[in-house]
Amino acid sequence: MILVTGATGFIGSHVLLELLRKDYPVKALIRNISKKEFVRKIFSYYTDNVDELLSKIQWQTGDLLDFHSLEEAMQDVDTIIHCGAVVSFHPSRKEDMYTTNITGTANLVNLALEKGIRKFCHISSIAALGRTDDGAVITENTHWKSSDRNSQYAITKYGAELEVWRASEEGLPVVIVNPSVVLGPGNWEDGSSKIFSQVYKQSNFYTQGVNGFVDVRDVAKALVLLMESDKVNERYIISSENISYKELFTLIARNYGRKAPHIEAKPWILSIYRILQQFQFLLGRKAPLITRETIKTSQNHYYYSNEKICNAIGITFIPVSKTVEDGCKFFLNDSKLPK
Repeated sequence: MILVTGATGFIGSHVLLELLRKDYPVKALIRNISKKEFVRKIFSYYTDNVDELLSKIQWQTGDLLDFHSLEEAMQDVDTIIHCGAVVSFHPSRKEDMYTTNITGTANLVNLALEKGIRKFCHISSIAALGRTDDGAVITENTHWKSSDRNSQYAITKYGAELEVWRASEEGLPVVIVNPSVVLGPGNWEDGSSKIFSQVYKQSNFYTQGVNGFVDVRDVAKALVLLMESDKVNERYIISSENISYKELFTLIARNYGRKAPHIEAKPWILSIYRILQQFQFLLGRKAPLITRETIKTSQNHYYYSNEKICNAIGITFIPVSKTVEDGCKFFLNDSKLPK
């Protein structure tokens, strides 16, 4: 039996689908039963037999911060895929990230050690890797360095990794994957999927930053292949291509039939926009897309190597252009798409 945490999230729901397609018995940790509807929506993008697949999932109510519920969830489990995490670049979520991402992961690996789990697969992030100052390619061997360029999210994901590596030293077989920016159909107003909504709403601005991007389907596929393999106590960068945000925004705009962003967003422009969004947030509206941390990220140039994962499992990544094309189709076919 495979336990998936964060099963109702963007990556977790795709991992569930990949496992079910391979007929694995799956137990999904869930805090709020209403979140199952998001999983249903994700499944509906790819298959017509949604109800049949959902019926195969053993839903387990629990929380990473509730040790007792985790003990119950681990009954009859021999493998764990840990997707659960708080992802945010807004200061208001700092405490949530520290408790869920670090303490929650510590709780999980401690119980995994106690229960003799066969393999622990941890979804981390490229944010938890070291950064290079000269634009050199980042690999699995790039060492973490304290820097003002590290977001609070990055710090908590690095802290979570330390818990996983500590558990591996104590005898837990682990594998860590570090996806780059994950693209695909998800919550229109949240996470990386919000990139699709911002371009759809005809944003005229772009930034000159460069980052790695990967299809969510490839993240799920790579993770399950690593789970099935004999690879242990290793980390792998999961990334398809390194492209600029301008290129990405232009690809999305073209697939929507929209005008491509044509105004470079200088840091001072983004700072003004950030302040305006912060006022809206204080008035009770949604958390802002632009924060000090996202401004830094959007201006930097990061390049990631996928050589290790390609050699390990022979995966061929979906091109970003195909990811964008499919993502735009999914969103355009969504009846609840805002106009």
